[in-house]
Amino acid sequence: MRHGAPGLRRAELRQVAATPADVLVIGGGIVGAGVARDAAMRGLRTVLVEQHDLAWGTSSRSSRLIHGGLRYLEQGAIGLVAEALRERAVLRRIAPHLVHPLPFVFPVHAGDRIGRMKLGAGLLLYDLLALLRNVGRHRMLSKRQLLAREPLLRDRGLRGGALYYDAQCDDARLVIATARSAAAHGAAILHYAAVRGFRREDGRIAGAEVEDRLTGERLELRAQVVVSATGPWTDGVRRMEDPAAQALLRLTKGVHVVVPRTRVGNHEAITFTSPIDGRVMFVLPWGELSYIGTTDTDTAESPEQVRAADVDVLYLLRSANALFPGARLTVEDVRATWAGLRPLLRSDTADARASSLSREHAIVEGAGGMIAVAGGKLTTYRAMAAETVDRVVRRLGPRGGGAWPAWAATDTEPLPGGETADLTAFAAMGNDAGLPPATIAHLLRHYGTEAAGICNLAVSDRMLARPLDPDHPAIAAEVIHAVRRELALRVEDVLVRRIHLFYEVPDRGRRAAANVATLMGGELGWDDTRIAAERERYAAMVKAACGGVTAP
Repeated sequence: MRHGAPGLRRAELRQVAATPADVLVIGGGIVGAGVARDAAMRGLRTVLVEQHDLAWGTSSRSSRLIHGGLRYLEQGAIGLVAEALRERAVLRRIAPHLVHPLPFVFPVHAGDRIGRMKLGAGLLLYDLLALLRNVGRHRMLSKRQLLAREPLLRDRGLRGGALYYDAQCDDARLVIATARSAAAHGAAILHYAAVRGFRREDGRIAGAEVEDRLTGERLELRAQVVVSATGPWTDGVRRMEDPAAQALLRLTKGVHVVVPRTRVGNHEAITFTSPIDGRVMFVLPWGELSYIGTTDTDTAESPEQVRAADVDVLYLLRSANALFPGARLTVEDVRATWAGLRPLLRSDTADARASSLSREHAIVEGAGGMIAVAGGKLTTYRAMAAETVDRVVRRLGPRGGGAWPAWAATDTEPLPGGETADLTAFAAMGNDAGLPPATIAHLLRHYGTEAAGICNLAVSDRMLARPLDPDHPAIAAEVIHAVRRELALRVEDVLVRRIHLFYEVPDRGRRAAANVATLMGGELGWDDTRIAAERERYAAMVKAACGGVTAP
């Protein structure tokens, strides 16, 4: 039995509530996990609460890129791009199994909003801002060179283009690894724990009332400082503190569609401008799949209800078909979609285009003293977290033994699984375990050095070496690892955010759900009724997600 078993979870929650924290972090996305890691590494007693699973919201619904943001150069955001390129290098160093270099081809056609000269100048500046942290230098390509790399691109009107480099990441797993690192440094990570109100002392926020969404139990968490890192929920949480709080955010929706890669025919990542509205978009490889994105439109949808609408899907397919005319993609080709809300800072210009809004962040203090961090982007989460913890430390003042550390080694200490980029020895372990090459490659890409532990599980119990789905390389041992090491508490946590079968197999993980529920039940002490309920809960979630072509 593990921490998610009902009795053990109640004991854990009560233990956390028994002692006041230095900092209570609300939000289990990438910024909240980053704040918890930085704070714990500086020695602060840290508690993180999240109402859903870790990475449930925007942090698992991104474009899965760690990049400088080439298009932000058009907006003059030189500082943001330079910071993002610096952070790209850091993340490649501390999480080489999750953040991978990726070549991008950027074709230019006659009439495109971005011509060859403008593209070349932008990429030169991009390389200069990266300094010595480059993944690789850009290279301009002729029409012939470009078609040699991507022969299925539309050749009519093609003027050539460029090759440049950025990085791709597994966004959800990056969040989970960051939260696990925080826990290893002493932070308490409580997901499926929703804030229902604040505890106040002399009018100041001094903690929160939290409901355990798995048991219904309520408890009071005390903390000297409370930080909201709640992404698109930021304004709602701030109004819990102060009903008159001004809105910080303008929410926009980003949608991606997933299709079989053979239907598009892209060899590498493609950056292009949509012929529909000139927006910079991507067609990105993901194993045997490609995903196309993204939209950037204002929306009034809540984070819980945001969906990919038919108009979003058609826009993405039409844009990709214009670039790859032989693809002729239709909605029948869509394997899955995801939609997330970008928590962008509001602009003084009411009619500003959503895509032109700043990706900068802000750290503000509310009327009750709660510190809220808002805005930003996935790539720069670590720098945002450090700045936020600096603010927390100033609020705390000197501790008994002297000053708090001025910084944490979040830029050098590897995340779990990222201890080395050379995984040759770990691949050999997979061979010794008799695992297929596709499974070995999958384990190394998802778990890095921790693939060794999963291989050991598969060796100790050959049943755990079996695939979860015949169309996917994941094996049963990963479910045990997800529960024991990666804080998974529901079937959905495993199939959506740990292993991604929800997005990567045609039936969205339905066939695997029963096996996953049984495996999790053995670890978490579930009886047959609970196992059946978890299996049915996953089936209902998939059914709701597949009412159209949309995903949760």
